[in-house]
Amino acid sequence: MATRVLVTGGAGFIGSHIVDRLLEGGYEVAVYDNLDRQVHGPEQNIPDYLSKDIEFIKGDVRDRDSLYKAIVGRNVVYHEAAAVGVGQSMYEIARYTEINTMGGAILLDILANEKHQVEKVLVASSMSIYGEGKYDCPQCGAIFPKLRPESQLANGDWEMQCPKCGAVAKPLPTDEDKPLYPTSIYAVNKRDHEEMFLSTGVAYKLPTVALRYFNVYGPRQALSNPYTGVCAIFGSRILNDHAPIIFEDGLQSRDFINVRDIAEANVLALESDKANYQVFNVGSGKGISVLDIANILIDKVGKVEGLTPQIVNKFRAGDIRHCFADITKIKTLLGFAPKVSFGDGMAELTKWVSEQTATDGVESAIEELKRRNLTS
Repeated sequence: MATRVLVTGGAGFIGSHIVDRLLEGGYEVAVYDNLDRQVHGPEQNIPDYLSKDIEFIKGDVRDRDSLYKAIVGRNVVYHEAAAVGVGQSMYEIARYTEINTMGGAILLDILANEKHQVEKVLVASSMSIYGEGKYDCPQCGAIFPKLRPESQLANGDWEMQCPKCGAVAKPLPTDEDKPLYPTSIYAVNKRDHEEMFLSTGVAYKLPTVALRYFNVYGPRQALSNPYTGVCAIFGSRILNDHAPIIFEDGLQSRDFINVRDIAEANVLALESDKANYQVFNVGSGKGISVLDIANILIDKVGKVEGLTPQIVNKFRAGDIRHCFADITKIKTLLGFAPKVSFGDGMAELTKWVSEQTATDGVESAIEELKRRNLTS
């Protein structure tokens, strides 16, 4: 009999790719998703890309009775459901915490107090819980700085300076042992997920795994959601013949990992006992500048001649400078290695973006941040 898997948030960008990979592996899959308007549009239709070979259950993770019914009879739960968006989380604090932290708590409360057949739980965490990445100071060695001082940013001085000696520090791969310093409500929620799920798993001897996703890109991102990943945000701007808006100088770097590699990591974590009760980075292990991403998308998707990124030389509250993954742990324990090259992944993404339509809500989202003094 096939292992029965429930994927919360399984109609979304990452969740649906995990669903596809599970189906390829012969698993029996059910999706539990509320089809949030901000992600799926006002019609809240089941997306066409979602496989017909799954059982779909429309429900909210805050609805205990509905979620419990969905869990009954399942052997594995992937908890991918979440309200996503760093900036928005800073002024919709109660909503984000209710969906993310409390939604996760309700799932765990069910597993702790009700009869079920769940044998393993995997939860989506995020690189955002690190805050800034790990750095090397030429004078002080490895350092784990917090946010850059606002006085430094106000002067347009963007690079990380060692908080001990003031020297400019070089970014290093960030490993799982780096101290956590979440700088947004969304990041705090994701840290909550990790810690709640792992501590509950250990207490109840229920194998649990937390996967810290870095910057995930690929087809199916919600292009009309101005609070989603940077590739989708830039894509929606370019589709509407608008220049991508880039804060600071554009040279801040992130680790971009293809969504199919994320799905593969999730299945490896499910199928290996070595993953149990562990936390893993899931990234490419390489940093790429935000400006490079914008230029690639303009080159492949843009229709207006001479379109260039709009670098505003301003900063947002809680923004970090550099963070990319050290993936030694997941390589060593689970045999994971990214299979989708950045070139191939971006070619696939830009082809998909060029075939879409999107509402560009980026400027209104930025205005909201400005109105709340969350950007300079």
